[in-house]
Amino acid sequence: MTSPQCKRRPSADLERGRDWRRLGRESAGFTLIEVLVVVLIVGIVSAIVIVSLLGTSNKASDAQAKTLVRNAETTAEAIGSEQGSYGSISLATLASEEPALVTAVSTEHAYLSKASGGEQEFSLTAKAPNGDELTISKDAEGSVTRTCSSPILKNGCSGEEHSNW
Repeated sequence: MTSPQCKRRPSADLERGRDWRRLGRESAGFTLIEVLVVVLIVGIVSAIVIVSLLGTSNKASDAQAKTLVRNAETTAEAIGSEQGSYGSISLATLASEEPALVTAVSTEHAYLSKASGGEQEFSLTAKAPNGDELTISKDAEGSVTRTCSSPILKNGCSGEEHSNW
């Protein structure tokens, strides 16, 4: 037997069913506020992703220029060892000694933009596609300095206009 508490009134169930069907029809879509909140969240997330990707490409450009200028430094040291001085170092001599060194101006990849040498010193500069200029200089005492200049973006080179690397 069923207890009196478990008995249901059929008319109450039908009324509730009608309420649920009516409620389902009335809320068949999203409200304007819900749509705007979703659009706002998607916009914020995409802005964060874009900013982080831009920073990554700048770092990759600088890494490419660093590799190029380090290879040029190795080549300059080889020329200096062979000739006894760095006086003949130029873009042309570096490129003839090491054909992998890119000296042609490009906006697609890093290239050596400056190379000069003296009796006991030299200076080499590579320009990254984002405009950053990375320089390795060796003075007469043998001290090597690495500098970065960001004349275009003003925030490359570890977030500063000028820095060491």
